[in-house]
Amino acid sequence: MYAVIRRYQGSAVMDAIASHQAEVEELLRGVPGFVAYYAVRAGAGGATITVCQDQAGTTESTRRASEWIRQNIPGAAGGTAPEVTEGEVFINF
Repeated sequence: MYAVIRRYQGSAVMDAIASHQAEVEELLRGVPGFVAYYAVRAGAGGATITVCQDQAGTTESTRRASEWIRQNIPGAAGGTAPEVTEGEVFINF
């Protein structure tokens, strides 16, 4: 399995994810090999975590997330890009 963590500054992205939860769920569940998705608020920002069966899935989830943000959050395209960490899951409880 692979996971990708996207860390966002500011509350705009986390607020948009919360208010469009069903749309975000549909978007990401359609990623081939999708396993799980989490959104975590942390201070003024937050992070999302997507788990997929393989790296192709996490790469596609990042592409879809970026496109969704460009289309749904005014001004986000000119803002700070998220910090992205992606890699193979080597421990899973």
